[in-house]
Amino acid sequence: MVRDKVNFGIINIDKPTGPTSFSVSNYVRRDLSLKKASHLGTLDPKVTGVLPITLGRACRLSGFFMNHDKTYIGILHTHKEQNIKDLQKRINKSFLGKITQTPPHKSAVKRAPRIREVFQWELLEVGQHIPNIENELSDIKISSSNISVGKEFLFVSKVEGGTYIRKLCSDLGEEIGGAHMAELRRTKAGIFDETKMYTLNEFKEAIEDYKKGKVAKIESMITPADEAIKKVMPTIQIKKDAVKELYKGLAPRKDQFENPKEFEDFPENQTFAIFSESTFIEIAQKITTEYRIAKPLFVYN
Repeated sequence: MVRDKVNFGIINIDKPTGPTSFSVSNYVRRDLSLKKASHLGTLDPKVTGVLPITLGRACRLSGFFMNHDKTYIGILHTHKEQNIKDLQKRINKSFLGKITQTPPHKSAVKRAPRIREVFQWELLEVGQHIPNIENELSDIKISSSNISVGKEFLFVSKVEGGTYIRKLCSDLGEEIGGAHMAELRRTKAGIFDETKMYTLNEFKEAIEDYKKGKVAKIESMITPADEAIKKVMPTIQIKKDAVKELYKGLAPRKDQFENPKEFEDFPENQTFAIFSESTFIEIAQKITTEYRIAKPLFVYN
């Protein structure tokens, strides 16, 4: 059972400041003796927090998890003193909703303007005693301080996947005489958050047990990929006598579904997962043509 999880699972690492996202995923891959592991969304070396890592064959599912919404908490440093209420008004006017953003110079994607959505960018506190954001961010209690003017602002932001928080801060700075992101921590990436997340030290301890034949720790840390799939897309049951055909890569037929009406209710181009009882079979996309009703995207055989 644990070997199945290792080869087709996801582990949520609490990335520390310092290493790159690639080096963390490579560390996990090496210690689990896997051919491949990949992270779901790059964090800068100085940024900490939620870093889900796909394991083994689950790497082929990265695209289905990658672009989901992300939530961050961080510290904005302005080069001139700002009033928190006035600054929030400027953010609400220019940096909420759909915005056009050009990725920073140091990025893994082409530097071309693109549309991204900012759902929330809220300034929480201003002052000299902002808590260390690496410590239990979700439990931070905002003080009742009367300070309204300063250069350091604790903020929370929820954005569409692929949005650069550092660039948000610098773009805001262009309007107010300078600003930059001082610290940042990711608290949520799609379905993964801080409630089930493990430090590299905890992972190392689990690996030491794993190599001794004690699998309980590492098994509890890994989310089976088929469980995660159910949380990001609709599922449908296939009849047992259709499983062999699907394993061969053949497109499903409507009469092979246990409840064809469920499939009919899917909109065109809907991505969905096919199960036979509790067994994950494949991910497909509804595409209606003269010859088929759906296209297989990933078959787990």
